Amino acid sequence: MDTSFIRGVIPPIVTPVDAEERVDEQGLKRVVDHVIDGGVHGILALGSNGEFFGLSSEEQERAIALTLKHAAGRVPVYVGIGAIATRECIRIARLAEQYKAQAITILPPMFIAPNEEELYQHFKAVADATSLPMLIYNNPDRLQVNVSARLLERLADVPNIVGVKDSSGDLALTAEYIMRTRDKGFKVLAGRDLLILATLVYGGVGCVATTANIVPELVVSIYERYLAGDLEGAREAQFKLAPLRLAFNLGSFPAMTKDAMNLMGLEVGALIKPITSCPPENLEKLRKILVDAGAKVKR
Repeated sequence: MDTSFIRGVIPPIVTPVDAEERVDEQGLKRVVDHVIDGGVHGILALGSNGEFFGLSSEEQERAIALTLKHAAGRVPVYVGIGAIATRECIRIARLAEQYKAQAITILPPMFIAPNEEELYQHFKAVADATSLPMLIYNNPDRLQVNVSARLLERLADVPNIVGVKDSSGDLALTAEYIMRTRDKGFKVLAGRDLLILATLVYGGVGCVATTANIVPELVVSIYERYLAGDLEGAREAQFKLAPLRLAFNLGSFPAMTKDAMNLMGLEVGALIKPITSCPPENLEKLRKILVDAGAKVKR
């Protein structure tokens, strides 16, 4: 299985919605063009920043179809799976394959907190149901379920489980993922935007970075400068990005991302309720952070 395309900067793109919280086709096209023009190496549709949890199954399918159609082969498209039941995850995996996505990512089931063996069987069942490369998405802060290094090493032996996005924020865990799987061709990507460079130094292959929705060029520069051997330049770019990632606490997740893009004139619509925009005073703080990060903010 060719996994050479799994690398670089992959934004989990926001899903623009209209007043009825249906996918806004023109807004989605703007987002896809914005990040591709910014030099990203892939796109993740229906990630957590894509508000998959607030979309009906029909709207999720529209988001997948529209993203793949508009990306038009310019970059690989990954489809995120965040369902709880194994059979529903399998359904979405097969849908992604039907629409000719290049890969899928999958969260551990939320709310029910399965044990390690149940997690293994769940992930394996989904992988066995599709021919697409699959990446595990570890996000223990939000799900209260952690994919241990021992479990990941075992999963790495499933033929089409080919990588992991680690959003734990635990660099020791990321390093152990890499150490345990480094001889298996397994791909480890940073899921915390503050740890992109650190993950690359340890041997990771890139990142799934929310901030690449907003300032894709800056995030891409971390990756490209590192590959070019410009460690100092990569570090300065990582430091420049940090305040934007830390601004996530200006609102409820994932308000900051859409608010930032709207401030930039990308018109991605409102958040899916019950989440709403950041308070006005925090939007002003965000405006300044965007300018400092090099983003073009509308007046």
